[in-house]
Amino acid sequence: MNPRELAESIAAGRFQPAYYFFGTEDYRITEAERHVARSFLPDRQLTTNYRRLDGRRTPAADLVAELAALPMLGERRVIAVSDIQSYKPTELERILKMLQPPDPNRIVIFTTPAARAPKKNTRFFKTMAGAVTVVEFHRLTPQETRALIRAKFRKEEVTIDEEGVTLLVELTAGSRGALEQEVHKLVDYAGPGGEVTADVVRRMAAGSESYAVFDLADKILAGDRARALKQLERLLAQGQSATGILYFLGQHYLSLYLVQQRRPLPPMQRWKERRYRAQVGILSDTQLEQAIPALADADAAIRRQELPPRLALERVVVRLLADRMGEPGGISGRN
Repeated sequence: MNPRELAESIAAGRFQPAYYFFGTEDYRITEAERHVARSFLPDRQLTTNYRRLDGRRTPAADLVAELAALPMLGERRVIAVSDIQSYKPTELERILKMLQPPDPNRIVIFTTPAARAPKKNTRFFKTMAGAVTVVEFHRLTPQETRALIRAKFRKEEVTIDEEGVTLLVELTAGSRGALEQEVHKLVDYAGPGGEVTADVVRRMAAGSESYAVFDLADKILAGDRARALKQLERLLAQGQSATGILYFLGQHYLSLYLVQQRRPLPPMQRWKERRYRAQVGILSDTQLEQAIPALADADAAIRRQELPPRLALERVVVRLLADRMGEPGGISGRN
């Protein structure tokens, strides 16, 4: 099930007894969990019958006991368990057995943060997919971002010009959290019946560049060490996951390599082709070829818990900067 199908089923009042939410967009996962709870529970039960548990801190026995508890007088319950991947396989098996038989008055939502999102070929993912309804949350595509921006401004009775929409699409880089924050800021500024232009977006949403992970790659490729490291610090401080940053850095370097090789970009990357063309020739083909797996290796080190996420990310960014500046310690190892 994808997020659109989830929303349609919830709107139609069709709920699954258990879900597993994962992917690269933590904000969308959190919002989907809350939407399911708000839609399933009557208002008077939302505060008392919506239980949120942290899988890293809740022993498996306690979670099993929670799932075994019967609601009073047939009241509905929603139990949300974050970091479900923290449990051992034997513990996970016991937990999932508590979902049978399905309880029509209960929904269980398991989630994994973006930094710990599993590969689909892992035993854990296959176990979850065989037991519950899985929903994967990606970053918004440029088309989805554009449509959502227009819909939100229309709902608030504020107009925004096309250049302003395009700028917001670039600045938020598919982050639903960033989009919500910046649209809210611009709507408050313009007020009902007001107008937002590209100039207003540039002036009011300047801080949004911290959400645009692609801008970090721009600064690295420009050889601007100080601004690149400051940008990285802002991204982490504002809640961007290390794996999410690595993913978009990898997309940037891969797209630049394809443009440099005069090969077509994937459809979702073509909107930035002009930006990539301006960077052609900054790095050699060999440097780009070696940077892409280096970013993937950093992501793998995080997922295998070989390095703390922040350390793995900072290390590879420093190496990318060294490669760009021709200094020792770069990715290519030819300095």
